[in-house]
Amino acid sequence: MMRHASILLVTGMSGAGKSTVLKTLEDSGWDIVDNLPLRLLGNLIAASPADADRPLAIGIGTRTRGFDAEQIVAAIRARPDFGVSVLFLDSSQAELERRYNETRRRHPLASDRTAADGIESEREVLEPLRAFANRLLDTTNFSRADLAQWTRETFAEPDSSDPVLSVLSFGFSRGVPRNADIVLDMRFLRNPHWDPVLRPGTGLDPDVAAYVQADPAYDAAIASFETMLLTLLPRYRAEGKSYVTIAFGCTGGRHRSVHVAERMGAWLRAQGFSPTIHHRDLGTAPQDSLEGAKQAP
Repeated sequence: MMRHASILLVTGMSGAGKSTVLKTLEDSGWDIVDNLPLRLLGNLIAASPADADRPLAIGIGTRTRGFDAEQIVAAIRARPDFGVSVLFLDSSQAELERRYNETRRRHPLASDRTAADGIESEREVLEPLRAFANRLLDTTNFSRADLAQWTRETFAEPDSSDPVLSVLSFGFSRGVPRNADIVLDMRFLRNPHWDPVLRPGTGLDPDVAAYVQADPAYDAAIASFETMLLTLLPRYRAEGKSYVTIAFGCTGGRHRSVHVAERMGAWLRAQGFSPTIHHRDLGTAPQDSLEGAKQAP
């Protein structure tokens, strides 16, 4: 049987991120159709050529003319040969209400009622699609940037190239990066924050780097990180993962994590990779309260 081009139906709760997903897919080279009248959906899917070079994403929601969730499910079930996948975007009631209040938009199912009423009604209307979807994503804790990155990573076309590597430093006091694949905690290393001379500096400074490297556990830890990455990165590649983010954290994200991220980034380049390095919290001000109760002598 001839294999049809990839077709992804993007649906879900209004305000959960459908527009962001479609825009990101379009920027990634997908063909995009949004809110096509339901009576034309079957024709569009059937007309998608089997040898198309680009996958197709179709946006469907309660704003779609003639929308009927059960009819959509029945149409997809009737033609399994088209290989349509369904992504359903959801979010908590409270978060959807917050987003509508923030944008002051009217909910499509509540033109004369509160957004909360519209959200509840929409959830009932969409339930057949939600139950049928083969991928369900809760975007409650996602920013637009988070959702765009998730979309790129999830729907990137697999190829034989190495994953795109990102090495990130961060401070645990400001939260763990949501999209990190590997998180390594550097808080076991001696902390330059408690040296008054080193405190204003960062992990990019040679004297700070030397202080961190003098920790008795440093060499063994770095060697174990290298061994681990040499094991994991080829496996990520074999699984077709397009993006891998390795995050190194310390308390404030200015000293230990910055140095180790730089050290590991240089090592990855020496191994033939091309990582990008980003220091999320490097520009933050030193604060004793973030470093715990310990006081400098």
